[in-house]
Amino acid sequence: MILFWAASALLAAVALLLVMRPLLRRRAAARVSRRALNLAVYRDQLRELEADLRAGTLARADYERARRELEARLLEDVENQAEEAEPRRGGRAMMILAGVSIPVLAFAVYLVVGNPGAIDPQAAHGVTLRQVEGMVERLAIRLKDHPDDVEGWKLLGRSYNVLGRFQEAAQAYAKAAARAPRDAQLLADFADALGMAQGQRLAGDPEKLIARALEIDPGNLKALALAGAAAFERKDFKAAAAYWERMLPLVAADSEDARAIRSNVQEARSLAGGTKALQGTISLSSKLRQKASPGDAVFIFARAAEGPPMPLAVLRRQVRDLPVAFSLDDSMAMAPGLKLSGFPRVVVGARISRSGSATPQPGDLHGTSAPVANDATGVAVVIDTVR
Repeated sequence: MILFWAASALLAAVALLLVMRPLLRRRAAARVSRRALNLAVYRDQLRELEADLRAGTLARADYERARRELEARLLEDVENQAEEAEPRRGGRAMMILAGVSIPVLAFAVYLVVGNPGAIDPQAAHGVTLRQVEGMVERLAIRLKDHPDDVEGWKLLGRSYNVLGRFQEAAQAYAKAAARAPRDAQLLADFADALGMAQGQRLAGDPEKLIARALEIDPGNLKALALAGAAAFERKDFKAAAAYWERMLPLVAADSEDARAIRSNVQEARSLAGGTKALQGTISLSSKLRQKASPGDAVFIFARAAEGPPMPLAVLRRQVRDLPVAFSLDDSMAMAPGLKLSGFPRVVVGARISRSGSATPQPGDLHGTSAPVANDATGVAVVIDTVR
């Protein structure tokens, strides 16, 4: 088996070259990074390796080698995606990749061939799309003789998904789900494929599958992403923000994934709060840049120009994000009776805290704006003062 894992990255690259047609993106999904979903797949495959290790079917040395190969493949995915064009800021929702498990095609090849040693990395570069499709079809034929092979049905579903054959993917996932009804990742994959098959809509059965997945595993990353997309699709922006916020503890706080998720949360919150939003940019003065570290917290807030000193809305970012666009609205209120919309004139401030504390401390860096309307746009704040 270890030989397959070593070769899978090469075959995954072949599959990527063959099937990277413009994949359909959900209208109700915008910037949650494909990296987050790839991470979910990585975790799923790592769990399978760990299960093999515990069962004694995989030696410790082979496990370590396979784990390193998975990590390398994940890193390659991240680097490749970093080169892609960023989605337009302010897009209407979050991107969900239809079929996040392209490397599974290599595993499908392994299942069809039945011999890990038959995988020739040098020959992999000569594989055509027709050959890949043929391999997938042979896997489908094999499953007719082994209908209880849950992993086989899952792999077939993922392979069909990558090829854009969403109806067939949904059917394969249905076979797997009937035999493994408590597999949260499977249910999330099933929902994704079914949504694509019914015209890129998550309403109805896909949303029911997502709910089941989250009932089984409340921390399933893909299910949370899809749940947010479904809520956004039905214009329940508050719920969308809540689902996407639950993704944040599952990714590194200073990662691109976290920044993309936070951006989605901010957009959903803005829409949930109505049309009133205070928008602008925060930047750090070049003369103070040496006094801040990339991981330092940046608190962005609005307070009444005349009234209580307590912030009316607060947003947290990091120095590495600067310069950064912001949008403040009523959904970010610190107290129910103190909302941005309740004060016509406000002051926007930004403070860098090395301690991460929301309470101002000596040595903090900060900057403020002149009084502006509570729905002003284009407000520019420069952090240029040491407290």
